[in-house]
Amino acid sequence: MTAPIELYYWPTPNGWKISIMLEELGVPYEVKYINIGRGEQFAPEFLKIAPNNRMPAIIDPDGPGREPISVFESGAILQYLGRKFGKFYSADERTRVQIEEWLFWQVGGLGPMAGQAHHFRGYAPEKIEYGIRRYTNEVNRLYGVMNKRLAERDYLAGDYSIADMACIGWVIPYEKQGQDLNEFPNLKRWFETMMGRPAVIRGTAIGKEERERSNLAEDKEAQKILFNQRAR
Repeated sequence: MTAPIELYYWPTPNGWKISIMLEELGVPYEVKYINIGRGEQFAPEFLKIAPNNRMPAIIDPDGPGREPISVFESGAILQYLGRKFGKFYSADERTRVQIEEWLFWQVGGLGPMAGQAHHFRGYAPEKIEYGIRRYTNEVNRLYGVMNKRLAERDYLAGDYSIADMACIGWVIPYEKQGQDLNEFPNLKRWFETMMGRPAVIRGTAIGKEERERSNLAEDKEAQKILFNQRAR
C-alpha cells in the first residue's frame, strides 16, 4: 500500500486549498502542522521542501517514477494533485485553460488582496485609513468579478474544479474583509453551494482547535514573527 501524502499545513485559506483537495480526492494523507505563529516555517527541515518559508507544502512518497517528490506553493500543489489523480483538472485543453485562468487569478489577485485587507483591517498596529480603504475596495472589485463570472455557470470554470477550491477559503472570512455577500447574489449562491460540500466542510475543519488556541490578533510575539520579515 502506498504511504500517505504528507501535508505540511496550518488552518488558513492557503492551507485549506490542499486539505479540501485531498478530502475531495479521498486519498490517504497525513497532516503535519506548521505553526506559523511560532516560526516553524523557518525550520531547516521545512525549508528543504518549501524554500519560500510558507505553507502549504506536500511530500508525495509515490511521485513520478515511483520516487518521492515535494511540492510547494498552493497553486502548484493543486495542479500536481489534479494531474496525478485525473480529477478536478480537466484533460480538455480549453477547459483546463479556464481552470488555470481562475486558479492564477486567485493566486495573483484574490488571495494577496484579501490578505492585505485582513492585515490593514485587523492586524496593523496603526489604523491607516488609506490602506483599509484601498484593499477593502479591491476585494470588493474582485468579488464583483467573481459575481459576474458566476452569473451563467455553477462554478468558475463550468464544472467544479481546483479553481473553486483555491477561491473558497478566501471568501469564507468575507466579513473580516469588510464585504457583504448579499451585494453579490451569484457569488453568495456559489459560496453556499461550496460550503455545503462535505469535503469542503471536512477540509476547513482540520486544525480548527489549533487555530483557536493561536489567537493571532492578540499574540504580539506571533505578529513579530509573521510581519515585517526580511531576507535571512
